[in-house]
Amino acid sequence: MTLAFRSLMMATLLAAQLMPLQAAETAEQQYGYFFARVQANPSSGMGERVELDIDLSASPGFSVTAKGDQAEIRYRMAFNNIAEGWSWRPLADVAVDDYYRYKFLPLQSVEESRGEYTFEDKIGVPQQMKVAWRYDYFLAFENLYDFYPRAANDEAGFVVTVPASKAHKVVMHATARLVAPVVSESTTFWKATYSKPTDFTLKKRYLVGVLESVSFIDGESGRELQRLEPIAQKH
Repeated sequence: MTLAFRSLMMATLLAAQLMPLQAAETAEQQYGYFFARVQANPSSGMGERVELDIDLSASPGFSVTAKGDQAEIRYRMAFNNIAEGWSWRPLADVAVDDYYRYKFLPLQSVEESRGEYTFEDKIGVPQQMKVAWRYDYFLAFENLYDFYPRAANDEAGFVVTVPASKAHKVVMHATARLVAPVVSESTTFWKATYSKPTDFTLKKRYLVGVLESVSFIDGESGRELQRLEPIAQKH
């Protein structure tokens, strides 16, 4: 191996270590890509790996607690249950299992204004009713307890310790392998009323996969601080 080649290899490895781990594409873009593929071929996308940034602004269970020169980062999962029909298991034995099969990590929200119209919800009082849509994107997965033992504890979730100086701008990142049905969507509609003059449509869109890793990243340098991967355990 020549000196020039060795130097090139070292530079490549260093660049890989410093490269930000954030997803190259948004959840909206990735969902659209896989949705189009699944429409053309229902088995398309299965087994493919996706990299996703977690929306911490939509995560009330996320916290950072300073402990001297270290900080505990905790992402609670107790209430991140997907309440869609395909996730609901009414016959589950709650002593050993959950009613909701799938858990979620929030990825992105996209709001869209679709104009307005005149309508009388209250007779004799015409109003301008707005039309608004919102698309919420999630990663849906069922192997949460590959990462920590199941426990009836609201504090349970992904927990790491990082240098306190790096914790204030931490980014959370996940990787997953897609499984059937790859994508899923639900729609909820609220009709405009006199007191709430907005027609509101909520689209929940899911990328469905097996969670492979959860990483916490320094938001300034892009360097990985801690990575959590599945542990060998019985559910």
